[in-house]
Amino acid sequence: MSGLQTAAMYGRFMLGLPGHLRRRITLEDTEATIRAGLAGRQSNFLRLAKRSIYDNPRSPYRPLLELAGCAFGDLESSVHTKGLEPTLRALRAEGVFVTFEEYKGRQPIVRGSHTFEVDEHAFDNPLVSRAYAGTTGGSTGAATRVSTDLDAIYSITGHTMLGRHVHGVLGLPMAVWKGALPDPIGVQMLLSTVLYGQTIDRWFTPVTRADYTPPLKFRLATEYILWMSRVCGVRFPRPEPLPLDRAIELARWASDAIARHGGCQIVSSVSLGMRVCIAAREAGLDLSGARFFGGGEPITPAKMAAFAAVGARHVTIYVSVDAGVMGLPCAAPLEANDQHLLEDNVALIQHPRTVPNSDIDVDAFYFTSLCEKSPKTLLNMESDDYGIVEERSCGCPLETLGYRRHVRQIRSFGKLTVEGVTLVGSEMVQILEAVLPSRFGGTPQDYQLVEETDDQGFTRLVLFVHPAIEISSEQDVIETLLDAVKAGSDAGGLAQAFWKRAGTFRVRREAPVWTARGKLPSISRRLPMNGRV
Repeated sequence: MSGLQTAAMYGRFMLGLPGHLRRRITLEDTEATIRAGLAGRQSNFLRLAKRSIYDNPRSPYRPLLELAGCAFGDLESSVHTKGLEPTLRALRAEGVFVTFEEYKGRQPIVRGSHTFEVDEHAFDNPLVSRAYAGTTGGSTGAATRVSTDLDAIYSITGHTMLGRHVHGVLGLPMAVWKGALPDPIGVQMLLSTVLYGQTIDRWFTPVTRADYTPPLKFRLATEYILWMSRVCGVRFPRPEPLPLDRAIELARWASDAIARHGGCQIVSSVSLGMRVCIAAREAGLDLSGARFFGGGEPITPAKMAAFAAVGARHVTIYVSVDAGVMGLPCAAPLEANDQHLLEDNVALIQHPRTVPNSDIDVDAFYFTSLCEKSPKTLLNMESDDYGIVEERSCGCPLETLGYRRHVRQIRSFGKLTVEGVTLVGSEMVQILEAVLPSRFGGTPQDYQLVEETDDQGFTRLVLFVHPAIEISSEQDVIETLLDAVKAGSDAGGLAQAFWKRAGTFRVRREAPVWTARGKLPSISRRLPMNGRV
């Protein structure tokens, strides 16, 4: 994005923020919008496809549709006669889809003898006037920058408000333990909750200025948001540094809020929430009535136990900065991560694919956006996730509203989310195959990254280094890896600071493990049993 485009984007944000802060949305508005969206899924999809793909010369989907011989009239006829999801499956079979790596601009789109180069902005929704930029959870220089429109925040706020209402915490005191810009989540929480009259009581940031200093443009944007909130009579809280080893302070805030109001809500990653609960348990605090909201990081039985030990619950929301809210937690779940698919926002199909460097096949998720305010235009975008999709009667209020499809056991097959920060496999390949061998010797076959869970339930990344490699200290290897993560992007700096403080990486002097196919994976993990061997 050029300097002029960036200036225009932030200019729109500055002009639009006062009006945004005065807008309001109600549950009644939300329910009416959802019912209309569910009833108009096909027409919404066709309108979005026409405007953002067929009428957009820069859309990367246009050449794919042309190769498939699918003009807009063909698409329209198929949707009306076969239905939306059957049409999307037929398009997927004809090569109209993008893989996760293609979507992120890390690989060209290759279909047969045709190759199409794309960049990170190729999938931007042309119908959205971007208002400010943040960076996704990608950790290295290939991390994707996502620009957000204030109208897009408004369009997803009803869903998040509904989720809190269904779980009985709407209006209760709220704290956020997420970073400031370039991490967009903290700012999005401020700009979202204000729309339904919720004031965030405390905003804590896990990465302090001693660990990482954001670029000036992000600090100025944050200060402007705080200043304008005071001008408009809202008064957002200022971000307060709260390092990981001071989680007890948030636990005490939660305990006090529960004593005064009967409950509270905390927005954080799963691992950050675990730290709060572990600190509360060690201090003898009861957090019954606390609901922790978050997404991205799998909620394992060990992690669930940490919340339950102090009477709290973690409520997972299936959300993406690219697609918005995709799932809301069921109020009568089969398991911890049981979501109602938001079929007014997205369409979802599945297609078998083999996990790289393994003998395991999974039913990968392919998402298509149905909301005109989505930051990105998605048409059969492989999200790098998989799981179980089913239609089931649960009897909870979300089913009554019209959400009948459930998604559960959601996992990723090509990336890891550790401490709420995402590590994409292809981003680590450069480090394992070039940086570490160049610095310490050996070949790419001498290094491997493996996910493990420690005795408290935290996810750790263990770097296997072949014993034949001579290193002066294991810490040197970790520092080299973290420095490589940091290089090249704002998100990399955040990831480095967070993982360093959390002690995420460990070194083990063992030979890497080879797969049955004789290939060494760049990232190895234990896959859930719903993968097909």
